[in-house]
Amino acid sequence: MKNLFKILIFLVAIAIVVLIWPYQMPSYTPQRDYLDMEEQILEAFILAKDSTTIQLPEGHYLFSQSLSLDGKKHVTIKGMGMDKTVLSFKGQTQGAEGIKITNSQNITIEDLGIEDAAGDNIKVSDTDTITLRNIRSAWTGKVSDKNGAYALYPVLSTHVLIEGCEAIGSSDAGIYVGQSQHVIIRNNKAFYNVAGIESENSTHVEIYKNEAYENTSGLLIFNLPELTVYGSHVRAYENTIYNNNVPNFGVKGSIVSAVPKGTGVVIMATQDVRFENNTIADHKTSNLSVVSYKVFAADEDPESGTLSAAAEAQGLRAIQSDYQNDQNYNPYPGKVSINNNQFENRFRFPTLSNDFGKLWFFKNRGRIPDIAYDGILPEGTKLQDPKVILCIQNNENASFVFLDAANDFEGFSSELTPFNCSLN
Repeated sequence: MKNLFKILIFLVAIAIVVLIWPYQMPSYTPQRDYLDMEEQILEAFILAKDSTTIQLPEGHYLFSQSLSLDGKKHVTIKGMGMDKTVLSFKGQTQGAEGIKITNSQNITIEDLGIEDAAGDNIKVSDTDTITLRNIRSAWTGKVSDKNGAYALYPVLSTHVLIEGCEAIGSSDAGIYVGQSQHVIIRNNKAFYNVAGIESENSTHVEIYKNEAYENTSGLLIFNLPELTVYGSHVRAYENTIYNNNVPNFGVKGSIVSAVPKGTGVVIMATQDVRFENNTIADHKTSNLSVVSYKVFAADEDPESGTLSAAAEAQGLRAIQSDYQNDQNYNPYPGKVSINNNQFENRFRFPTLSNDFGKLWFFKNRGRIPDIAYDGILPEGTKLQDPKVILCIQNNENASFVFLDAANDFEGFSSELTPFNCSLN
């Protein structure tokens, strides 16, 4: 009884500290001196022919409308460097995107900065072979749900390469690849976003040598219902993911707005995932979680708001409580390997700002797990069944919890032995 009383006093003390010491949301405030070349640069995009380069000079340029290419082949959009050529869409009055590429082939955008589009800074759709290289894509000022959703946003595309880029201040995901195939995301930095990097409903994805920090969550590997394409075969390796504890500033009603702060990595409802040789550190909820979509669907809060038509048009996805109506959707993760990663955590106690942190207090002796698995399975399925198997091996300093969430946590356990396996 005395121990319970001490715990309650401790929780109250933490809550008081949180209330009187609010988190200072991050901000990005570069100095800019704008030049007027909107007409000339807009004309270069309008008149661009196949197999040409749109060369953008050094300087900071302000635009009132989107720059777009449609149906083009072998076109390069090239600046003088992400610090030297900066395209700003602050106060944009026409269009939602900064740069919009559609129905094209072999497009490269490189060596520039892009800021403050009304919607997405760079959106590429229905394109085969797109390279985004050495780009800083950001929203300036203090982070806000009024920021655009995606800094770099290839969707419904094939042969996607994103390298050497920085993504800052997105209200959904900084580097986001959706419903795409044959994707490489490498050597990038993502910070001050809700999700740093996100692979959603994409297949044959390699995510490596990236750095994700000071986001709400560092890396999301998601499969969502009611889309035309479903993803699998994602490999994430040699990434450094740390200190992603920013309060969630996502648009209310979006699925990413339901991701708790302090989550390093979330693998949700995706098959054939290899997570290997990464460093994950310093998260207040968990370093890595493997969960079913049911966890998000069960957490749907009618009072949290619903997505506006404008937000849905921008590509934001709501939580679908009726996901079972999608007969092609598999809400369970499976064939997931978590192998040879290094886990660290300088935080002794979990956050109390979400239900997971509270669960760790009462079920895990107040410790933050490195790896958390909800344990939700299809009816009649066992943990070792090939379609849902989770293998965890050789992870330095890793603690583990099995939630048994489908049974009200009755089987909550830190026993790792059932998951000591390897995938062929």
